[in-house]
Amino acid sequence: MTLKPEHAARTPPAFRSQIRSIDDLHGLAGRLEALLNTGRDDAPYSALVCHPNPLGGGTMHNKVVYHAMKALSSFGLPVLRFNFRGTGLSEGEHDDGHGEQHDVRAALGWLEHNFNKRPILFAGFSFGSQVGLRACCGDVRVKGLIGLGLPVHAAGRDYKYGFLPKCIAPKLFLSGDHDEFAPREALAAVWETAPEPKRLVWIGGADHFFQGTAASPSAKLDIMQLEIRSWLQDTFALGTSGNPL
Repeated sequence: MTLKPEHAARTPPAFRSQIRSIDDLHGLAGRLEALLNTGRDDAPYSALVCHPNPLGGGTMHNKVVYHAMKALSSFGLPVLRFNFRGTGLSEGEHDDGHGEQHDVRAALGWLEHNFNKRPILFAGFSFGSQVGLRACCGDVRVKGLIGLGLPVHAAGRDYKYGFLPKCIAPKLFLSGDHDEFAPREALAAVWETAPEPKRLVWIGGADHFFQGTAASPSAKLDIMQLEIRSWLQDTFALGTSGNPL
C-alpha cells in the first residue's frame, strides 16, 4: 500500500545515529552477535537487515548490508544487523538456510520487544534475502520487504519461492542487470508470482554485489541506496532526517 502524502508526518529534527553492540539477542542455537544503529525516539518503524551466505564470507559487515542499513537509517529508523548462527561470534552451526530462519524470527522478536511493538521493515541481501523472506512473509509484524540480489540459481542450486503468492506486504526487489545468480528472465518470473504492491528494479551495469562490470566499472551501491530510499518514501511516506550518518 502506498500512503497518500496527506498521511506523511512532518520531517522530524535531524539526529546522528549511534552504533551499539547488542548482547541479549538469543536464538534457538544460542547467542547471536548483533549491532544496532540507533534511531529517533519517534521513528515510526524499526528495521532488520540480513547478510549473505557465510560460506562465501558473508557477515553483517558486508558492503551491501552496510549500505542498506545506511539507507534505512537515513530516515531515522533503528536498524538491527546480526550474524547468522555459526558466523563471527554467533553461536551454533551453519544450517543451510533452515535454522537461519529461526535466527531471523529471533531478531524480529528482539525488535518487537525493544521498540514497543512498532512495525518492522526487512531487508536482506542474497542468502539473507531468501532466508529472510521465508521467515518474514506472512509475519504481521513485518510491513515491508526488500530483497537485494535475490538468488534464483547459485552454486548449482535452484531457489524456489513458492511462498511468495501469499506474501501481501509491499515488496521491493533490487538486482544488478548482470547478476550472475539471478538471470533477468528467471528473477522476473519469480517476481510475477508475488502479489501487489511490489516493485522490481534492475540496476544497470551492476553485478550480484552491486559492483560494476567491465563496461561500467564503478560500484553501484549508491544507486542501490537511492532506489531503497525512493521506495521507502513512495510506499511509507517517510521523510529523511536531513543529517548524514
